[in-house]
Amino acid sequence: MEVFLRKHKGVPHENIVVRIKMKRGISLRKRLMLLLTVCLIPLTILIMYVLLQINRISDEYDDIVQKITSANEYNIKFKEDMDYDMYIIVANSERAHDIVDTKRPFTSIEQAREVFENLSKQADTDAARSRLLAILKSIDTLEDCVSEIVNDAAVSGNYETNMERLDLDIRVLTELIQEQIQYYIYEQNKNLEELRIGIHNEVEGAIHITVVILIIILVGALIISNMIMKSITLPIRNICKAAECAASGDFGIRAHEGKVDEIASLNDSFNSMVEEIGKLVEDIRVEELNLRAAELRLLQEQINPHFLYNTLDNIIWLAESGESEQVVNMVSALSDFFRTTLSKGKDFISVSDERAHIQSYLQIQQFRYRDILEYEIDIDENIMQCEILKLTLQPLVENALYHGIKNKRGGGRIKVTGRADNDMIVFCVSDNGIGMTSERLEQVQMIIDGKLENNKEKGGFGLFNVNQRLVLNYGSAYNIKIESEYEKGTKMWINIPYKKYNVEI
Repeated sequence: MEVFLRKHKGVPHENIVVRIKMKRGISLRKRLMLLLTVCLIPLTILIMYVLLQINRISDEYDDIVQKITSANEYNIKFKEDMDYDMYIIVANSERAHDIVDTKRPFTSIEQAREVFENLSKQADTDAARSRLLAILKSIDTLEDCVSEIVNDAAVSGNYETNMERLDLDIRVLTELIQEQIQYYIYEQNKNLEELRIGIHNEVEGAIHITVVILIIILVGALIISNMIMKSITLPIRNICKAAECAASGDFGIRAHEGKVDEIASLNDSFNSMVEEIGKLVEDIRVEELNLRAAELRLLQEQINPHFLYNTLDNIIWLAESGESEQVVNMVSALSDFFRTTLSKGKDFISVSDERAHIQSYLQIQQFRYRDILEYEIDIDENIMQCEILKLTLQPLVENALYHGIKNKRGGGRIKVTGRADNDMIVFCVSDNGIGMTSERLEQVQMIIDGKLENNKEKGGFGLFNVNQRLVLNYGSAYNIKIESEYEKGTKMWINIPYKKYNVEI
């Protein structure tokens, strides 16, 4: 950078012409640092000055307002509350404890004394301090009068005397205190007005300083930024075009070399990156397939314990009830259930095995809910040897039981059907349980579709996992659909591709 200062004869100092010329050898970093320095240093000084002024004014303003607020609280309610409490104590001496808190006058006096003592310590003028000392003196006198009246209130025959003292002492003193508080507030308002005038003068000065500094910053920034932009924008525009080509899939594109060191380094890095991305695209596709398989297994592992916990609870309940024969039957059914669940580690089973799976599940549940649960499984024989994703129907049956039948008074019925429909198989799980309102139905469908965060309060855990497994295995066209009407029941549909099951030997 070269700086030329020309000062002509007879030309004042502010008319000095400053010309900045950038050499090609100056790096991009140095150019940006120069621009940053021209802008940052004076701007920092300006900001620090403004912040210090604002902080000082704010502290002074808050101090005065806090004092006015503290005093104003007692200006409004102190007299009214004190006069009322003392009147009740005098006029209803025998029942005063039932009407008001007889200790409240002393508490109010003590709180007021504490507030005005603190204000007295913080007083910044002699007039304010004098007013506060007068208030404290009146509070001490008021406390003595309150003590005498409270002590004499219980003595019979002193009613007239106490009422007279209430008028001449208490009400006069509270009125005096209120008047003194108003004088104190007036003094603080005068201070606030003086502060306002001072703020106005300081703001005018700050505005003049700010305008001068901003003009300097603006002129310097415009001169330097104009030169820097010309030397930077062109090579960056070229690399942006190359990046757009790479984003569209053309990984053979290469950026041209730049004249500035940083741009040249950026071009080299970009070219290396594009080349590396081209090599990694195929690897990423393979990793996506592996991740897809891992997600499927994870979702399945979330479903298995979900049912196992509920079944074990049922077995414990039967064991505690002494029904050992049913415990044996349930454990046997549970064994059959998980034999189908494991399926030698296969993800796909036949529709016949899936039917046996939900048959075992419903048999287990009927041990416990025999009084309220009936079920029917009606699946066409011509699809029994078709392929289905394992653990597809059981979570739907479980949802119908726990969220439909159990929440309904009296018995309920679950029906599972399966039919071939052209190149698809359609399953339906219906119940005549409690059903759902339209708002709840919309919420559950959003949970299943992954559009609403899933948690225990909202439900839909098993249905969400089943829907995710269907979408991951078959595509977005294969998912769960729900139809429900409150107090009438719910129907859930699943459609999967029609495909024969290949038995592995």
